[in-house]
Amino acid sequence: MLQKIKETTGYIRQCVNFEPEIGIILGTGLGNLANDIEVVKTVAYKDIPNFPVSTVQGHKGQLVFGYLGGKKVVAMQGRFHYYEGYTMQQVTFPVRVMNALGIKLLIVSNASGGMNPTFKVGDIMVITDHINHFGTNPLIGPNIDELGPRFPEMSEPYDRRYIKLAFEVAEECNIHLQKGVYIGVTGPTFETPAEYRFFHIAGADAVGMSTVPEVIVARHSGLPVFALSVITDLGGGPVAEKPTHEEVQQAANAAEPRMTLVIKKMVERIKF
Repeated sequence: MLQKIKETTGYIRQCVNFEPEIGIILGTGLGNLANDIEVVKTVAYKDIPNFPVSTVQGHKGQLVFGYLGGKKVVAMQGRFHYYEGYTMQQVTFPVRVMNALGIKLLIVSNASGGMNPTFKVGDIMVITDHINHFGTNPLIGPNIDELGPRFPEMSEPYDRRYIKLAFEVAEECNIHLQKGVYIGVTGPTFETPAEYRFFHIAGADAVGMSTVPEVIVARHSGLPVFALSVITDLGGGPVAEKPTHEEVQQAANAAEPRMTLVIKKMVERIKF
């Protein structure tokens, strides 16, 4: 793992002389934030040693280096999922690389199904906590002490400072934000009505097929995390919905301008 991280970061540094402060993972339908980045360099995943390649429609598959809100950022335009057949270590490898490149904060976005009865399609939810329902963990196996502790504590997986900042920014921009607990599942099937009800009873407000592994590895690395979900479909109610990937993308695209504005305004105010 250490050798792969060194190889990958070495290649990236040859491609671009740039030290990012913030890493951003852009999920389904949310890749357009990259359009607001003053781009210095893009690097295709397929050209990066040891990097997986995204197979999901709507994910461009490139690292974007540049400036956003006056900060140096590296954005993943497309992420990797456990359901694609990758290992948990492959899914989270980019977080290891971004940490090695020197980021001080990880921002994550995703599309998710809403289970909280107060939610509606198109809502943006600030993730305050999560439940790992993947049935596995990216830290299983021998621990590499140089990367983090054997037993990382998870009392604050999502940084309270950035959660507070998000609500301050949203209020000023007249954008309504929800907040809640995200449960991560393997996919690629959408949830059954019974699963939606079960997850909500267990304490989750939204469900998705990503984010949790990346956040676990970020916290293992000592990186603070801020994360947002776009509620792209609803489940667990009296009438079961039948979401499609296309509908999920459409809902995410419709919410993208609001999410982009919140992230941009937050980044402008962040001080390291």
